[in-house]
Amino acid sequence: MKATDYFDQFSKRYRHYKGGSWCYEDGCIYRGLQLLFQASGDRRWSDHLHRLADAQISADGMLAGYAPEEYNIDHVLAGRVLFPLAAKTGEARYLAAAEHLAGQLRSHPRIKAGNYWHKKRYPHQVWLDGLYMGLPFQIEYAQATGRTELIDDALRQFATALALTADAGGLYVHGYDESRDQRWADPASGKSPAIWARAVGWLAMALVDALVILPDDDRTAELREKTRLLLAGLVARQTRNGLWMQVLDNPALAGNYEETSASAMFAYALLRASRLRLLSGKEADVARAAGRRALDALLETRLKADGEGVVHLAGIVHVAGLGGFEGNYRDGSPDYYLTEPVVSDDAKGVGPLMMAYAESLLVD
Repeated sequence: MKATDYFDQFSKRYRHYKGGSWCYEDGCIYRGLQLLFQASGDRRWSDHLHRLADAQISADGMLAGYAPEEYNIDHVLAGRVLFPLAAKTGEARYLAAAEHLAGQLRSHPRIKAGNYWHKKRYPHQVWLDGLYMGLPFQIEYAQATGRTELIDDALRQFATALALTADAGGLYVHGYDESRDQRWADPASGKSPAIWARAVGWLAMALVDALVILPDDDRTAELREKTRLLLAGLVARQTRNGLWMQVLDNPALAGNYEETSASAMFAYALLRASRLRLLSGKEADVARAAGRRALDALLETRLKADGEGVVHLAGIVHVAGLGGFEGNYRDGSPDYYLTEPVVSDDAKGVGPLMMAYAESLLVD
């Protein structure tokens, strides 16, 4: 089956991830559909996007099930689709919805170093996931409204998060706890103990998406260099099969496996970085080749038909996190990331695969 046929069938049968409430999982699909439409001009992607997103956005811009007082940074991600929808339709409700999300960010709690808490229920914590959930939206909102101070703030948050989560091997751990209260946090550094591939995937996509829409100047120079090094490190860790391991830095760990969603995220980040000149010369060529190889591997090995002939995207870790509540405490160890269920057709894998495929339509 062609990738576009799978995306079309998936979109037709897709139902809102959390019963219709505004959420980041739906946001992954929305961004995938938006990028497919931009890359191909095929209106079916725009039609799917409007059918799904418009059902969650009222005439006055209120978002279904959205509660800003939860201070959940995840809720912001889906707001990225609001800007192209507003530009395409001229409808005021889209920018009104963006204002609601920006309002959350204006009062969102922060650690002392200035980064947003991941969630109110996860106080004093910064997760790599949250950088993708909040900062590209903040930059796009700043560009749409002329509030350039928000770009400076986002760049500072990127720089601080990278410093707080950096690993000796050139990668980044999943999270940081300023309070050191969490059992997963190192008492000295506050860092979580493992390199989870999808967390690094969120980070790579956040950095690339932010930097390709910002000027290449002194403000972004250091972040660009760190992004270049991260992408090179990902290329070096690509498996023979073209994918990446769930526990990214420990391929020999018993039970470790090649995980679909992170592999799609890395494919997207590498292809986009090479196409939009975040990388240049040989580095761009290498990144482009690695991204294409990953995308090809995903399409060839992870799209699988069930007994009724319906095709699904397999090999997606359903969810992983840090901490939580007694009885379901996630200790962030390498072994922990191998205990979470692996599923098919999860939005966190399908959306990035759409994004990577859209990039493949545009690369030189």
